[in-house]
Amino acid sequence: MESSVNPMHLAARCTARSKRSGQPCRAPAVRGYRVCRMHGAGGGAPVGKANGNYRHGGRTNELTQTLRLCRALGRIAREIEP
Repeated sequence: MESSVNPMHLAARCTARSKRSGQPCRAPAVRGYRVCRMHGAGGGAPVGKANGNYRHGGRTNELTQTLRLCRALGRIAREIEP
């Protein structure tokens, strides 16, 4: 026997509230989040080349860490030289 209940009716509700009326949002929350898709669940821009604003990678965290390591090695090498 099939259930005629829509699974969205049983879903947990978004915990966001309207700042104007104070009423809670009645949209179903996204699975794994406490809020709905309109209030930020799973939001944010992708990281790295998947981001539309990605230019060249010259300022990425990975490159910055590599440059710091190179500078530290250079300092150590200068200290060792007589």
